[in-house]
Amino acid sequence: MRLGASTQPMTTTLIDELYAKRIHTTLRNIASPRQDLTFAQLKIYYQERGLELNRQFANSLELLTPDGKYNYIAYLLADENGVSIKVAKYAGKDKVELKENEEYGYCSLIKATHSVLEKMKIENVTKAKVTSTKRIEKNLVEPVPMREALINAIVHNDFSREIPPVFEIFSDRMELTSYGGLIQGQSIEDFFSCSSMPRNRELMRVFKDVGLVEQLGSGMSRILNAYDRTVFEISEHFIRVIFPFSWSDQKERVAVTEQIGDDNGDDNGDDNGDDMKILSLLEQYPDITAKKLSEKVGFSTRKISRIIKSLRDSGKITRVGSDRKGYWKISK
Repeated sequence: MRLGASTQPMTTTLIDELYAKRIHTTLRNIASPRQDLTFAQLKIYYQERGLELNRQFANSLELLTPDGKYNYIAYLLADENGVSIKVAKYAGKDKVELKENEEYGYCSLIKATHSVLEKMKIENVTKAKVTSTKRIEKNLVEPVPMREALINAIVHNDFSREIPPVFEIFSDRMELTSYGGLIQGQSIEDFFSCSSMPRNRELMRVFKDVGLVEQLGSGMSRILNAYDRTVFEISEHFIRVIFPFSWSDQKERVAVTEQIGDDNGDDNGDDNGDDMKILSLLEQYPDITAKKLSEKVGFSTRKISRIIKSLRDSGKITRVGSDRKGYWKISK
């Protein structure tokens, strides 16, 4: 490597990067670190779509290396692997105070993707803002673009360096980060053109088969239909999508939450639905706490408190003993 008038040996890292740019190594040609793979989960997802995987599925889905071994695509889709996708949630706008750090993986990438989608769907709650003329309801992030960006981050991630995508939730935004940067030969305009240039063609085919991807290239168009290009940050090694929350101002979001009564945007609750769920749980677990109720039904603790107050006011439940050591009694 020439530096001014002198030369010096290239580092191993620079050699690897130069070699990677010249020789495109696909996951199809990388042998799985394990060869004792099973695919029960993958077969179930195919069956749910009315498809069957026969004995030759490893060949038809290109899950074998040229010498007949399971490749890295097969490893990602197998029932057991060492790949985990992280979902982190922070209390504020930075990474100082970590509230949650969950991992979804060590299983088929299809199953892990569904689990992450469900988690992010739960986090993407509906907020409401009441104006003088109407009530406005919005998710923190537009659901369809979020789903498309999340799937893109997984299916286009460069797993060859064993760096999985990461999804982070802050008080004012969601960040979805995949490793790999732009594909070799792909320009910024190519990236935003909504034409398909899959990094992992074989993986994309499986995602399409099981219904996670509808048609090639459609994900980007759905994102750009709701957000502009500025939500993307593209560097040499990473692509990050940053979705700002609809109620971007923290004070405004707190005021909205207080005005509507709970974090789920539910003014009055559903007496025949949500209230009955809580009543049933109180009957089964008389000493259960509001926090445990929240975990079981997925409601915010604010909403749990409102429902319990409603049940007490209507005489359906009464508290026996102290708040700390007492229990709930159901009125017959």
